[in-house]
Amino acid sequence: MRPIHLCIAAAVAALTPLPAHAEKGDQDKPINLEADRVSIDDINKVQIFEGNVVMTQGTMQLRAGRLVVTQDADGFQKGVATGGRGGLARFRQKRDGKDEYIEGEAERITHDARAEKTEFFVRAWIKSGQDEVKGHYISYEATTEKYLVTNSGNAKPAADGTPSRVRAVIQPKNKSDPAEDKTTPLTLKPAPDVTPR
Repeated sequence: MRPIHLCIAAAVAALTPLPAHAEKGDQDKPINLEADRVSIDDINKVQIFEGNVVMTQGTMQLRAGRLVVTQDADGFQKGVATGGRGGLARFRQKRDGKDEYIEGEAERITHDARAEKTEFFVRAWIKSGQDEVKGHYISYEATTEKYLVTNSGNAKPAADGTPSRVRAVIQPKNKSDPAEDKTTPLTLKPAPDVTPR
C-alpha cells in the first residue's frame, strides 16, 4: 500500500498547475486518482497512469489520457500529461481567495518541480477568471511569475485564411474596488470595553 501512496503523492506534486494563484488549502486535501491502468517502476522512479486518468485534490482536477511522473536523484518530480478526451489534457483549480477558477488545456502539459515551470504544448489555452490566452505553446515560471506564449511557424491558418496568431483577452481591473491607502499608517486604539490593568 505504501508505494501506491507515494506514487499518487508524486503525481500530484508533479502536476499542480500554476501554484502562485492556486487554492492553497488544496495541498492538505486527500488525493483521489482514477485510471484504467497503473504501472510503477520503483527502481527507476517512474509511475505511469493510463486510460481516462482523473486526478483530484481539493478544487484541483486533472484529466488526461496518460500521466507519466518521473523523479530525479534529488527527489524532484517531473510530470507529463497527454491527451485525453478530444486529444487534450485538461486541468481546473480554484484561485486562492477568489470565487474564480484557473483552467487550462493542451495536447501535452508538463510540470518540472525543480524549475517550478509548467508548459503547455499544441492547442494550448489558459483561462484565469475572465482573462485567457491561447497559442501553440504557453510557458509559466512560478518563481518569476512570467508567462511566454508563442505560435509555431507551421500552425494552420484560421478557416478564413488569416495566419494563426497568439490570442489573449485581458479584462480591465475593477475600478469599484477601493485601492488600499498605503500613505497613512494605521493607528491602533484599545476597544472601548477593554480596561487596562
